[in-house]
Amino acid sequence: MSYQPSNFNYTHQPYNLGKKTPHPFSAIALPSLGLNQYQLRPILARDLAAWYSYLIEPKVMEHSSWVLKSPQDLQQFIQVQDWSEAQAQVKFAITNDQDQLIGSIGFHTISISNLSVEIAYDLSPAYWGKGIVSAACRSLTKWAHQELGFVRVQACVVDSNLRSRQVLERCDFQLEGLLKSYKQIRNQSRDYWILSHIQS
Repeated sequence: MSYQPSNFNYTHQPYNLGKKTPHPFSAIALPSLGLNQYQLRPILARDLAAWYSYLIEPKVMEHSSWVLKSPQDLQQFIQVQDWSEAQAQVKFAITNDQDQLIGSIGFHTISISNLSVEIAYDLSPAYWGKGIVSAACRSLTKWAHQELGFVRVQACVVDSNLRSRQVLERCDFQLEGLLKSYKQIRNQSRDYWILSHIQS
């Protein structure tokens, strides 16, 4: 995988997160996935309909915590967020060779003071089994460590989502344990596996 060089030092760069500014990673070029047909880029307004259409498929919803009623529910990811809010998060589009969104990957639960971040991703079922998410997860995890200065990248996976847990394990995430009744998903308490990748 190739990374474009950056002279931006995230670890020592102060931010005024109380202002509505672009996400703190916007100054850094996104990494390559190492796959000729697939790339990362910011999410655009024209992506929302396609994104929504696969996120509401039953086999995707079964293992996710998304609660969506329309593509407009995804607009936060194309808007400038308030980075003083704990709910702030950033997503990037995974695109095919026609520059169409086929998946997303990004960060939430971002703690600058603790140099930790949580990674999350999704992919259209039409592209499952091609190694795309594994490549994206591996690439963005390395980017988080080397370019952004995070020491810990973690992931929480609903206990029924074996495919996602396998992706993380292929990317050298270590299983830390099971979080009992960790989240409410559509009015049901669900257990989550927690895994982490620690910068050596």
